[in-house]
Amino acid sequence: MAVLNKIRKNSFVLILVIALALFAFILSGLFDGTASFTDKSSNIVATINGKDITREAFMQKVEVAQRQLGPNGTNTQAMNRVWEQEVRQAVLETQFQELGLSVEQDQMRDLLRTNLANSPEFQNEAGLFDENKLNEYIANLKATSTVAYQQWIDYENSIGVSALQQDYFNLVKAGMTGTVAEGKLEHILESQTVDIKYVQIPYTSISDSAISVSKSEITSYINKHKKQYEVDATRDIRYVEFKEVATVSDENAVKEDLTSLLKDQVIYNEDTKVNDTIRGFAQVANNKVFVNSYSDIKFEDRFILKSELPTSVADTIFNMNVGSVYGPYKDANYFKLTKVVAATQMPDSVKARHILIPFVGAASAQPEVVQTEVQAKKTADSLLTILKKDNSKFGEFVTTYSSDQGSLANGGSYDYFTYNTMVEEFRDFVFENNEGDIEVVKTVFGYHIIEVEGQKNKQRAIKVATIARIIEPSDATINQIFNDASNFEIAIQDGDFDAIAKEKDLAVRPVNGIKNLDENIPGLGNQRALVRWAFEEGKEVGSTKRFNLNGGYAIVQITASNAKGLMNTEQASVTALPAIRKEKKAKIIMDDISATTVEEVATSQNETVKTALAITMKNPTISGAGKEGIVVGTAFGLKEGATSKLIKGEKGVYMIEVTKKTPATELDNYQGFANQVGASKMSNVNTQLYNALKDASDIEDNRANTVQ
Repeated sequence: MAVLNKIRKNSFVLILVIALALFAFILSGLFDGTASFTDKSSNIVATINGKDITREAFMQKVEVAQRQLGPNGTNTQAMNRVWEQEVRQAVLETQFQELGLSVEQDQMRDLLRTNLANSPEFQNEAGLFDENKLNEYIANLKATSTVAYQQWIDYENSIGVSALQQDYFNLVKAGMTGTVAEGKLEHILESQTVDIKYVQIPYTSISDSAISVSKSEITSYINKHKKQYEVDATRDIRYVEFKEVATVSDENAVKEDLTSLLKDQVIYNEDTKVNDTIRGFAQVANNKVFVNSYSDIKFEDRFILKSELPTSVADTIFNMNVGSVYGPYKDANYFKLTKVVAATQMPDSVKARHILIPFVGAASAQPEVVQTEVQAKKTADSLLTILKKDNSKFGEFVTTYSSDQGSLANGGSYDYFTYNTMVEEFRDFVFENNEGDIEVVKTVFGYHIIEVEGQKNKQRAIKVATIARIIEPSDATINQIFNDASNFEIAIQDGDFDAIAKEKDLAVRPVNGIKNLDENIPGLGNQRALVRWAFEEGKEVGSTKRFNLNGGYAIVQITASNAKGLMNTEQASVTALPAIRKEKKAKIIMDDISATTVEEVATSQNETVKTALAITMKNPTISGAGKEGIVVGTAFGLKEGATSKLIKGEKGVYMIEVTKKTPATELDNYQGFANQVGASKMSNVNTQLYNALKDASDIEDNRANTVQ
């Protein structure tokens, strides 16, 4: 109580202490990055040229994009699609604002007229666009549905943005003309030629192993070529995978189970209180029921040719007698028992014609169909009776009665088609009967009057009943895999990842350069959760975690954490090392040469003198050497008969002598070439303008805090 009294008497001091404590807490959050005065990053996905994109608005668009992508599209794919759209819109809006471009009411009406001209709901009796109908439509949306009206506003905005982008690109293209001076230069670049003789001392003449490159030299090279080596923040990982795969024991158990189905089984019947004998697969009469009771793949009641059987057992099964059983045998990820239940002679293709009489409720029946199923059957039977007496009326009946638009123009006929082309009932009739047979057959589409017009290549076909059991790990195997993964996970906490994996004969798979927004890990597929974990604050090199996979586990360890900025020397060495070696080789070669003519250099370096004719600046390629822009540029800078100094090229050190220079022919008019330059510039607008604007924009990307 005494303490409480003191606090009450010094309440001002208490308030001051609390305030200072809260202020210190906020400051500490600012300094360590866990808090901010505005907490902007938590609700802002991006800031582009000063424009904020809120998380709520962004995720609403992502949901729409996700629906458009369908079930196979991932959240990250949808997010990336929306991101590109938002960045493009924001980048271009900056240009629209600076230029004062906007879509006014009159232009919007013109755009709507253009986009909706062919929509029947906005056309008058003459089939022309009626603006009054559009106005009524919009007014009705506004009065009856806030959601629908907002969707309309979004539609107007989308076509407005598209129009602004088109106007902007057209404005830029309007300035992309080719001047006469540019046309003349283009003509010179294409037509002026030079002939040279040259000697090349290739860089490959010096072994890479003879050139030593230090880490400091690589670092220096990186700093001189910073743009080339700028990278995003990345993580490197390694993982061991534990797959839930069936063992040999699991496979043997499946085979034994299938083998037991071949024998009769005595099972006690709880209802009758007596033992019932269940016939084995070889003796059973109702193959469909038996297969569907014991198989992971349902019975297919159809004939097959030899080509449809598994290749490894096709000869054996196809030549078996009806009633014979083969197996168990392995086919892909199944063990199977196959029984031949029927055999026949069947064509490989059939030509047939038909008349389709639909009824109310039949598949694809049109609204004008009014006959019931009974009435449709009666109509079909009546027509069949007539056709059996006078087959010449078939074409007339097709025109009058058939609803099948696909065969109407051909008199109801379908030219030769294979076994699985038609629905089951249609298929069975035309393939299992004879040429000339005609009958009424019911399918989901209605009643067909079918006539078999032709059959080709009759051959043996069989009907099989196959019991298939998928090969999958047993519960014991799954439990063992779990235990193995757990033991490995525990062992690496205090041990070396690689050493323990080697001891347990496990393959270690490294994955380098994972970015914050990645979702696919090579070998593991979509593992967004793994990527998020690798980039979590506080996750250090050496951190490990187990991730559940579809059919197993992966134990993952972070092996490197690379900050945004320049590549480290190890990463950069892939490209920097060859470039530095080339520089050093060029210096060694050039220091070793004192000769001043092409022939003398060739002799001193044991190389041959080569020639290259009609070289142009437009295509700076030297025959026998490839593309060498610096060498070709040097050639055009020399006078005829002059010899160059040593030139450091792409593939070696060169010395050249210009043997002939042929100037471009003077033209009276260069407008054609000027037009060519202008067309090239306009083409580049479509491919390069947006990317250039994007590169010049200030884009703050906070998606990593949003992607789940």
